[in-house]
Amino acid sequence: MLLSVVIITKNEAHIIGTTLQSLQGLTDDIVMVDSGSTDDTISIGKQFNARVIEMGWNGYGINKNVGIDAAQHDWILNIDADEALDEELKQALLQLSLTDNLVLYEMRFKNFFCGKWIRFGEWGFDKHIRLFNRKQVRWNTAAVHESLQLPSGARVQLMQGHILHYTTQHQEEYAFKTLAYAKLNAEKYFQQGKKATLFKQIFSPLFSFIKYYILKAGFLDGQYGWIIALSTAKYTYLKYSFLRKMYRQQA
Repeated sequence: MLLSVVIITKNEAHIIGTTLQSLQGLTDDIVMVDSGSTDDTISIGKQFNARVIEMGWNGYGINKNVGIDAAQHDWILNIDADEALDEELKQALLQLSLTDNLVLYEMRFKNFFCGKWIRFGEWGFDKHIRLFNRKQVRWNTAAVHESLQLPSGARVQLMQGHILHYTTQHQEEYAFKTLAYAKLNAEKYFQQGKKATLFKQIFSPLFSFIKYYILKAGFLDGQYGWIIALSTAKYTYLKYSFLRKMYRQQA
């Protein structure tokens, strides 16, 4: 099939083998853009015949675009290192004709937290565009929460099957990610000139928790639903806290 897969990696040896195994028989071109792995990520990638580009960390959007430019084919399947295709999605991809460059393919997600499939809350109804033609679509250069720049006339088609997203193995790892993303997003907001009021810092986390834990039924996922909703609220609080601190330091 004439599509390339692009994955950005750093120290993903615990999961990258599962990701790459799910791609077997789908493509003859897998590009891994690695930003300084010190574990066996690169060697595992090469075992699956992935082409590895070693470079520094320039942000999610930039690193993904480096992989897109290096790909052999124009159709790009962009997945993360902790994601795998289920068999239904893989078979649906194999049946695509990929003749219309303005069609973008959206995929449903099954998100797992410490091995448990999260069915509700913030993670329960996840879907994202992951297959597109690079002649029409690229990632923006945001350091975090990057997004696709879509052309006029683009049409989105939903695929059958799911991407299996193994978000974290340990609660401590998730807490670390929450802190790191809050700092990155605060820096992004600061560069964009967005302001953070005390009202936002206090009440946005509360609204976030109510939305995902109650309105989107995160409580039905039990203990992990509580942890995820609470972590999202904490992330929101920290994001605005870091942003307000940046403006105070600037002043």
